[in-house]
Amino acid sequence: MLASYILFFLLFLVFPLGTLIIKSVQDQNGNFIGLKNYLLYLQEPALFQSFFNSLFIAIVSTIIVVILAFSFAYALTRTCIPFKGFFRLIALIPLLSPSILAAIALVYWLGNKGVLKALLFGNSIYGPIGIILASVYWTFPHALMILSTSLSLSDSRLYEAAEVLKTSKLRAFLTITIPGARYGIISTAFVIFTQVFTDFGVPKVIGGNYNMLATDIYKEVVGMQNFQMGAVISLVLLFPSLIAFFIDQYSRKKQISLLTSRSVVFKPKKSFGVDSLMLGYCTFITVIILMMIGMAQFGALVKFWPYDLSFTLKHYQFEVAGLGWESFYNSIRLAFYTAIFGTIIIFIGSYIVEKLKSDERLRGILQLFTLMPMSVPGLVLGLSYIFYFNAKDNPINFIYATMTILVINTIVHFYTVSHLTGVTVLKQMDKEFESVSLSLKIPLYKMFWKVTLPVCLPTIFDISIYLFVNAMTTVSGVIFLYTYNTTLASVSAIHLDEQGDVAAAAAMAMLIVYVSVLVRIIHTVFTKGILRRTQAWRHDTPNAANDVTKA
Repeated sequence: MLASYILFFLLFLVFPLGTLIIKSVQDQNGNFIGLKNYLLYLQEPALFQSFFNSLFIAIVSTIIVVILAFSFAYALTRTCIPFKGFFRLIALIPLLSPSILAAIALVYWLGNKGVLKALLFGNSIYGPIGIILASVYWTFPHALMILSTSLSLSDSRLYEAAEVLKTSKLRAFLTITIPGARYGIISTAFVIFTQVFTDFGVPKVIGGNYNMLATDIYKEVVGMQNFQMGAVISLVLLFPSLIAFFIDQYSRKKQISLLTSRSVVFKPKKSFGVDSLMLGYCTFITVIILMMIGMAQFGALVKFWPYDLSFTLKHYQFEVAGLGWESFYNSIRLAFYTAIFGTIIIFIGSYIVEKLKSDERLRGILQLFTLMPMSVPGLVLGLSYIFYFNAKDNPINFIYATMTILVINTIVHFYTVSHLTGVTVLKQMDKEFESVSLSLKIPLYKMFWKVTLPVCLPTIFDISIYLFVNAMTTVSGVIFLYTYNTTLASVSAIHLDEQGDVAAAAAMAMLIVYVSVLVRIIHTVFTKGILRRTQAWRHDTPNAANDVTKA
């Protein structure tokens, strides 16, 4: 099993990336030319400028998102504001939509014919302003989830000591709250930086003439068929992502436990001034999110923006061949296959890494491979798949231009987060479970089926819905791999916008939102009944753990 997983990553991650590197040092005839392509890249001012544009956008967006998300997370975890559940629910809506939806909504709000165009004071939304605003919108919930977790763990005794010492609220915030959440802030910063730096959808829709690395790769590969330069730019895109990833991993190792056995869980105290301020802030953010999603839906329903605002469903007919309902159904198929097969592959892989006593060296290699996808941008992975799987001498060339390669690409792209989720829950189970089962001559597969699987079922369901939603909304990972028969909804939305049919693009993006919400609701209802039966031991007698062992 361990060798099979290593082979999986070699075939679908390591070898494709190696092919990408090789392609970057070859000419169009496949001859080795060393670093000549890189020198050509440095000699192209427009291409070289794109790197600094991407860096600028990513840094500014990250600073804004961290500040906004930290304030929102603080309101949810450290104040006594009402309607916390509602605010959290609305704040997570952007997770269920592709990044391009934010760009489309901004076109309606602040575009050349936008409702609030005057707010830009003569500036254009098509460029860095639009990219930053849209990037902040779609990355906000990602930051919120990390920071909420970071702020939810705190020792109340520290704040009690600060009160006894008559420390001001501001100083307590700066000396206790911020240091306690610093690793969460660092992790959030690098996650958001990587997402914005490597995103393709937003700059493609609202970037205008403001070039970024992600759009440069697309132009070189699709527009100019210059695959060698596309490979070079992909590796340039990969480099900052790798640096951010390794710094993030290093900071995680420095993290210490904030809660010990003697800790007292922090419970916020009512403060009229702070609670009122935070309630107003959360309301403001919530209104912004609803305005964005609402405008995207409104634009998809009006006949001809902004001249004829009567409602119609014609934009949902998707008259352009290959970019209509077929692509939407393809996305549902992709998401369904990714959720089913991805969950099975990833959880078993997590079990192998965490629980099986096997060759430590091979386990270390597999653990390294499982972390690699997090540092590889979707565009880079997709382009590497073109070079690797399109080669005629590749024995698995038959999966190229099929739904299979889209599923595999999506699973690999989102593997790391799901894997770490699975490993985390498996770490909570004592390794003695496996030792006891072996001593009682109970087959390992039976132990896995009767004990491990039921205990980890909530996490397994979480992994499945995570994969489904990301498969529905992904753009960069699949933009190079689809064919006429496997066009996806997120890709169709981009092409519809390219052809000037912004309303149809908005309609397609909203379909993604609606199916993601619907599946999320069905998933919650379906799993609630199953978990009620399989997780009863968590709420029963103190001897519940013994009951599980007996099972």
